[in-house]
Amino acid sequence: MVSKNKIIIDFKPISPKDGDLFRGRDPLEVARRLESAGVLGLSVVTESENFGGSLELLRGICGEVELPVLRKDFIKTEADLHETVEAGAKGVLLVVALTPNISDLYKKSIELGLFPVVEVHTAEEMETAKSMGAKIIGINNRNIIDLERDDGTVARTVDLIKLAPEDAFIISESGIADYDDAQKALDGGADAVLVGTAFWKGDFEIN
Repeated sequence: MVSKNKIIIDFKPISPKDGDLFRGRDPLEVARRLESAGVLGLSVVTESENFGGSLELLRGICGEVELPVLRKDFIKTEADLHETVEAGAKGVLLVVALTPNISDLYKKSIELGLFPVVEVHTAEEMETAKSMGAKIIGINNRNIIDLERDDGTVARTVDLIKLAPEDAFIISESGIADYDDAQKALDGGADAVLVGTAFWKGDFEIN
């Protein structure tokens, strides 16, 4: 059984690969139900052009739950971090492949009281995360540069986790289609799994 407190649900309105995910459902109501169910946390995509997210969605969900909420976007500047704090999020995603001056933004996010999740997809990016002293590392099983349209699987988590710092909290992200995928990531050493598309398509159950 996949423990509820190892699951993070991703609120991403649109998947470039799978289209509309919310399908008319109220994300605030879903957030409340997930909190009652005992999930570990929520992540909210705020990038609008490709994923249909918004700061309004982030503010709304942060206002509805006491769970830790992670902001997912292509963070570029210190102003983005202040914006994240003001929206009520507790964490922020910093993508190694796409975040300029990531070390500086990592340090600044901690100063602002945010928990930074450093996202990696390759062995080289894992080395960057290690050199920064990252304490929470997200392993994206898919390629964010291709907007996650590829067919990456949890096998990437299982491989890359061998290179991770021993004291880091590891989150396996994307490409988790069902219970077996989630269990494989956890058995491979991940501390939590982030599930988005599969949950919203109704194929993932929280046990």
